Amino acid sequence: MNLQDVKGQYDLIISLGSACNPALQLNRLNLRSFTSSPLDWSYSPYLSDVNRLLQNKFNGFMQIENMSLVDDSGDYVYFNDKMLRFPHQNLYKSTKSYIIQDTYYNIFSAHDFAIVPNKDWTDMYPKFKKNLDYRVNRFMKKMMSSKSILFIRWGAKYEEATELQKILSSLTKAQIRILILNPVDGIQTPTEVDWEINNVCMVSVPHDPNNVSTWDYVLDGILLRH
Repeated sequence: MNLQDVKGQYDLIISLGSACNPALQLNRLNLRSFTSSPLDWSYSPYLSDVNRLLQNKFNGFMQIENMSLVDDSGDYVYFNDKMLRFPHQNLYKSTKSYIIQDTYYNIFSAHDFAIVPNKDWTDMYPKFKKNLDYRVNRFMKKMMSSKSILFIRWGAKYEEATELQKILSSLTKAQIRILILNPVDGIQTPTEVDWEINNVCMVSVPHDPNNVSTWDYVLDGILLRH
């Protein structure tokens, strides 16, 4: 599948990570279906872990007994998730937050637990979990009710993409497309690579996940049905 096949209107457009950048770019281009989906503000280094999470329908995701503090400096940032200024929109700047790992799924919360003096991150957990459960339930309902869905992922291996396609096809009856952006050394412009996986389009891209021109190129012609 190539980019031309991905172009079109979708009932639902969802970021599957690996960091916050896809969600930020979807927001910039007014392609987000709702305020936040379960993986928008997290870091998932391996798509295989996301696949397992989806296969399990988020069961046990971010349960407090599986959560561990990784960094409390407020300076540890994944995938250059930096300050961004979007044209005609507000400035986005990350809040200094604790990095908390879900050790069962190997997925990290990067923005949910703000560093507040004299306050432990666990004090914020009940509100966080309530919001997360709401996002998960909304996501699953949208998966069932939508007729066309585009999933976007930064960073994936061939085997992971094959598995993802099978899992998503089992979770929804919608027509699905999966758009994968894989950072590659030494290239200056996006380059399509045919992985010959049904409903999967893979594009090799420059390493900077905040490169607006990269996202404008790969998302050109993609629309959200209102």
